[in-house]
Amino acid sequence: MLLKSIKLENFRQFKNESIDFAQGQDGKNVTIILGENGTGKTTFAQAFFWCMYGETAFSDKVMLNKKVAADMTPGEEKLVKVTLCLHHGEVDYKLIRKQVYHKSYSNNIKGDNTVFDIETKDSSGNTSYVKKSQCEFEVKKILPKELSKYFFFDGERIEKMSKDISTGNKSNDFAEAVKGLLGLNGMISALSHFNPRNGYGVIRSYEKSFNSKSNKKIEEYTQIIEKCNKRLEEIKDQIEELDSEIIAAQTRRDERTAEIKQYEEGKKLQEEKEKLQKEIQVIINSRAKVYKAVCETFNVSTYSFFSLSLIKRALELLADHDFGGKDIPFMHQKTVEYLLARKECICGTHLDEGSIPYNKLKELMNYLPPKSLSTTVFDFKREAKTRAGRLKNVHAMIQEDLAIISEQTDEIIDREDELNRIERKLSSKDVQAKVRTIHNEIQLCNETITKSNIARDELNIERGGIEKERKRADSERNNLTILDESNKRTQIYLNYAKRIYEELDNDYKTSELKVRTKLQSTINDIFKQIYEGDLSLNIDEKYHIKVLVNDYEGEVETSTAQSIAVIFAFITAIIKMARENQNNEENKLLSSEPYPLVMDAPLSAFDKRRIKTVCEALPRTAEQVVIFIKDTDGELAEKYMGDKIGSKHLLEKKNEFETILI
Repeated sequence: MLLKSIKLENFRQFKNESIDFAQGQDGKNVTIILGENGTGKTTFAQAFFWCMYGETAFSDKVMLNKKVAADMTPGEEKLVKVTLCLHHGEVDYKLIRKQVYHKSYSNNIKGDNTVFDIETKDSSGNTSYVKKSQCEFEVKKILPKELSKYFFFDGERIEKMSKDISTGNKSNDFAEAVKGLLGLNGMISALSHFNPRNGYGVIRSYEKSFNSKSNKKIEEYTQIIEKCNKRLEEIKDQIEELDSEIIAAQTRRDERTAEIKQYEEGKKLQEEKEKLQKEIQVIINSRAKVYKAVCETFNVSTYSFFSLSLIKRALELLADHDFGGKDIPFMHQKTVEYLLARKECICGTHLDEGSIPYNKLKELMNYLPPKSLSTTVFDFKREAKTRAGRLKNVHAMIQEDLAIISEQTDEIIDREDELNRIERKLSSKDVQAKVRTIHNEIQLCNETITKSNIARDELNIERGGIEKERKRADSERNNLTILDESNKRTQIYLNYAKRIYEELDNDYKTSELKVRTKLQSTINDIFKQIYEGDLSLNIDEKYHIKVLVNDYEGEVETSTAQSIAVIFAFITAIIKMARENQNNEENKLLSSEPYPLVMDAPLSAFDKRRIKTVCEALPRTAEQVVIFIKDTDGELAEKYMGDKIGSKHLLEKKNEFETILI
């Protein structure tokens, strides 16, 4: 898709203006539209979107030029029209969107629904028209609307994404772009279809289809599972809400922390505070690892630990009894049973029930195989002593770990005391009122973060318990369903659905990681072209984009220029990867055709040196570049992209209602 020209008729402040775009002839693939703020750069950029998709970002949805509307007489009608010519594949397209406006006799202006037409011309010069019912679909084949925002990029989205990067927030724009442009949405839809928490999904439908007539317990366990699923969904929503609160508080805290550093009196104290906070966090993390080791040691020896008291009591009891010699070699319990049943001993003694010989012989059964009490007692004593011996080592290990935990806790308390001293000083009268106000707000943010984290931890603990309860109920129900053929089939289908969900989830995680890793590498390659310096980018699993200094641990504060450079690198990397993603037909979202990059005021945040690197890199990373730019940046853009500029236009504002191109 290469843009050829666009013509605006009565569209907002443009009565009759058109632009021919540079298409890469003689290596010139850049079109520059110059204009000061208020001349209509954003309006002209929005015309692309209106023509292709019938939508704009304007709050005022009236497209008709206000001067034209004011001059209309009652009963008169005027036409708004945008014509976009482009080349895609082997076909030239002319996209025409029109909207007729009427003026009523009560002087109200009303527009009809838009009319969309597409005229095509093939490589042989044959002209045809796309059926009206197929026009929207034809545009979707060229460039789907949900992907268009990554090619027609306005200043508002640049500013939003820049703020996300500079504050370290999760960028929904970034995540959506990766999933949408690089073919992950299909897997996400499939996961949602099978997700056990989806009330209308496959797994939940099987959960509800068990027949409880054969056993009422099945219905009981199903209700438990449904109750657990409902609560787990509530917990998931609550955790997401808490995460949002934490991110918002962290963002505000970081903003105010950066602000407090501007004041000399609080700067040193703030640095000391941050150092102590980092040290405390390091010790807390280390202590958490020791706690984990104690728990793991204890978990391994839980059975032995809780049985130790019983073992000691049993050994004391057995020490007072001698079971040796009580049994008779080579004699079995069955022998005694035989003699008792025959009622006569092999020696000829009668064994009448209740007689002394009868009772003596019956008592012997307690010591004969298969019981062999003396052997059992001997084995028990040996195993009990072994278990008790192992626990001595466990006690020693746990004692060592607890000693370490105690030392670490003391270190944390010492540093927290010092931290409290600094915080009291920051809040006292020896610091400017402004710093104190900022610090108090930071404290509130910290409290919010702490409370939210505590609530989040409690929810995670609750979730763990509910998941265990659900698993138990599922297992019990599974045991019952195999007794009924109908339920047995349902259980099999349910097990298959769960396995499919697990496989899909694993495949998605693998694919997402692979895409994200490649995206990070591609962005870094392009970022180095745009922004010179010893910096690199990292994208984590939540799509936080961090700017790192090479050979330095930790991220750095991102300037506006760096953030904008990241956005350029991100956009061009996404476009590049989307076009390379052609092997899998199901993931084929874009054709291998070239695509334009249309950007509104992209250079305003850069200094002169950065404008140079951006201007040199953009024509290399996109096949066609259309830039709406301020006059003040225009000279630099022309200087650094001069040999790439094939079309140049200037917006001149005649009055509040009309702008012309010169």
